[in-house]
Amino acid sequence: MLKEFTREEVQKLHRAEILSKPNYARLQIGSIKGETPNIIGRQHSQLSTIPYGEPTWLTSGYFSPYYNESHKSFQTRVRRFVDEVVYQDAQIFHHTLGAEYDKAREEDGKRPSQSVLDAMADVNIHAMRLGPGKHLKGLSLFHGLVKPEEFDYFHELIITQEFTRCGARGYGDGLNAGMVIGLPPVLNFGSPELQAKVLPDVLAGKKFIWYDYFNWAGLISPDLRLSLAISEAFAGSDIMGMKATAKLSPDGKHYILNGTKKWITNGVFADYFTVGCRTESGFSVLLVERGDGVETKPIKTSYSSTAGTAYVTFDNVKVPVENLLGEDGGGIFVILRSEGGWANQRKVFGKSLNAQAVVRSRLAAMISRVESLQAWLENITYQMNNMSYKQQAMKLAGQIAFLKSSATQAAQDTARDAVQLFGGRGITKTGMGRFIEQVEYKFSLYHRIIPFDALLGGAEDVLADLGVRQAIRAMPKDVRL
Repeated sequence: MLKEFTREEVQKLHRAEILSKPNYARLQIGSIKGETPNIIGRQHSQLSTIPYGEPTWLTSGYFSPYYNESHKSFQTRVRRFVDEVVYQDAQIFHHTLGAEYDKAREEDGKRPSQSVLDAMADVNIHAMRLGPGKHLKGLSLFHGLVKPEEFDYFHELIITQEFTRCGARGYGDGLNAGMVIGLPPVLNFGSPELQAKVLPDVLAGKKFIWYDYFNWAGLISPDLRLSLAISEAFAGSDIMGMKATAKLSPDGKHYILNGTKKWITNGVFADYFTVGCRTESGFSVLLVERGDGVETKPIKTSYSSTAGTAYVTFDNVKVPVENLLGEDGGGIFVILRSEGGWANQRKVFGKSLNAQAVVRSRLAAMISRVESLQAWLENITYQMNNMSYKQQAMKLAGQIAFLKSSATQAAQDTARDAVQLFGGRGITKTGMGRFIEQVEYKFSLYHRIIPFDALLGGAEDVLADLGVRQAIRAMPKDVRL
């Protein structure tokens, strides 16, 4: 016996994208009582019409002193790329020959597909994610959409924010997030010879090899990616408390590296590691190539294994002295310079959530947090466009620390609010609630995994203290009330 459902009844149970799943392909799409056939799902590549669903510079009727036509056309192209390439790999089920349909990459924990990395390399997204600089010279950015000399930090900001729209936090880190942190020290402090060896293959995302998902430990992958190996089990965010040591060999040609690193993003499948360690001259940074004595083991975290978070062991690893980044004992300078719609849809007591004053108050708080942080982020980005690299390190480190600390705190608050609005669906890993359980999609904030972000790059209290200490150092000596 067939039963007809209204659109409202269907939307209470499922997202429209469920019809695209392989196991539903056998079903026929019928008619809905009182409706004409019209499937409304995720609106690919289009700007959201939900109020505050986009930054104000993308919203009709608003103006910004920061963005020009180049940024607008760039945003359109990047969003289309994310929707058509990245989102499909992160969230849509995969099919392999002779097997059942696989889970989406964010769910199965496997690395992002090589086709995605190749597509990113084809338009030089890997290089653009490192921001403006000499590494872009001579490259065709999105097939000429923007010239290398015109590319600025707002273009980079657009890439970062658009990539979060795939709604897959671990997958996003798996897309060479380690490179974004690990490669700048090579760009800024590596010798020309070292750069010539490392940069081309890393920026091209080449030589990707499949791995045994159930046995990562010790596997050597030729996918040339980098990982910034700074955090240690006993040092945490304290850079100066590191215990990894590197001693010169008797012939003076190599450093002999020993120690461990923990919570290293992309470490499971990295071929190169930018490693902070202790030498006889003090804290130094080495570029270590995976080989004898280097072992990586996956760390199970609260978000997807697609990120490749690892525990790394260095056991008498021979590192050529030419792989020293910056000066021996000058590593601290190297590191410091590198480092809505559901509320209207859901009904409670016969009324939409938006009709409840307490819900509107919660939404107001969410909007206020996001809008203020976006404005702060854009201001810092503008400063970066107008400061030298040295000025950025001297003047912005504290502000960035404050912003990151504030953003992760706001994210946790907003994620909790999102769960309250979605009710039971907010803690459901499948169906309509999955973006809330893992990611509060429209605002790019996290419920289950946001605490992990609060630790990356330094715990919130550590970063806040960094900002205060930098402000104190700049305090005039003769200041008085």
